Amino acid sequence: MLNNKSLCPSNALLLDKQLCFALYSSSLAMTKLYKPLLETMGLTYPQYLVLLVLWETDHQSVSSLGDRLFLDSGTLTPLLKRMETSGWLARQRSKDDERSVIVSLTESGQALRNAAQHIPTHLMEASGCTQPELNELTLQLQKLRNRITYCIKQ
Repeated sequence: MLNNKSLCPSNALLLDKQLCFALYSSSLAMTKLYKPLLETMGLTYPQYLVLLVLWETDHQSVSSLGDRLFLDSGTLTPLLKRMETSGWLARQRSKDDERSVIVSLTESGQALRNAAQHIPTHLMEASGCTQPELNELTLQLQKLRNRITYCIKQ
């Protein structure tokens, strides 16, 4: 009769030992946490991420948004079109380079920033972490992402 130990003698393949699953399940939980907060604003999580980037620096090319969000233009363009239809941003061909599309916030998109001010505090409270703990966790995850991205590009 086989038992769990004989199937995976090193325990290396146990689900709870997998970094990928910890990241994946944490991402799912995070998205569930954000969903009701964003629904009151009429936003999806990917739309919120686009707004975060544009609130930092408005008037960006689609390619720079994609780079910042780790999204390809095939994923980003339909998202931006829906956001434009909702009146949160405008897309316009660059006068300097016709191949480039510049994305800019509208007044409505800028106004959403005020409505989103409570979200980071809600996240901190829900996580049970202090701000320094969240800052350190974010930094560690960014380092991990950068290392993995570097390996993929090699």
